[in-house]
Amino acid sequence: MTDDALDRLISAEQDERRRIALFLHDGPVQNLAGIALMLDAALHAIETGKLDDAKSVVATSLERQRATIRELRDLSFALEPVVLRDQGFGPALHALAEQIGTTNQIRIDLDVEEAERIGQTAQVAIYTIIRELLDQAMRRAPLSHIVVRMQATDDGGVETTIADDAEPERRRRSLEAVEERVKQLHGTIAVDTADAGTQVVVTLPPYATRR
Repeated sequence: MTDDALDRLISAEQDERRRIALFLHDGPVQNLAGIALMLDAALHAIETGKLDDAKSVVATSLERQRATIRELRDLSFALEPVVLRDQGFGPALHALAEQIGTTNQIRIDLDVEEAERIGQTAQVAIYTIIRELLDQAMRRAPLSHIVVRMQATDDGGVETTIADDAEPERRRRSLEAVEERVKQLHGTIAVDTADAGTQVVVTLPPYATRR
């Protein structure tokens, strides 16, 4: 890896750490602080005999606590999906495809053997990107067929194609999260929308696939 590529990689990792820190501060940490204040108010209401008020406050704080747990669980899964760590890329993606395909009665074809030669960090990133694009396709249903294919590029990188036959997504904002993940790996993303559906091609350079 060249010095310039290494600098970009370090910068991307710093940006990701900063993003996570901001998310934790503005999301779960603030939520937990608010829950603590609500529980203080509920305790005061109990001490002063206002049991109905206490019950209402506790119920609201419980809802916020559950929402915060979901946020932290989603963050943990995004950083390293447990199924990917335990089973490996191929089995994990096949399990995901089977679950989505069975639930939604669609066909999902996978050709992802190329993932076995790339590094763990790149596997997590690509798995997360594929999962997000599958979720987006489900939201644009009805659809009947999705194809996920990975292949080596001429320079030793990896190209991942996700194509579906759902109604094309016209809103660029829906791809912002995917584009950010691709950017962190210094890859490129190309989106082709037509009446027949949407095709997204994510290409990672060779040094990114070794991480």
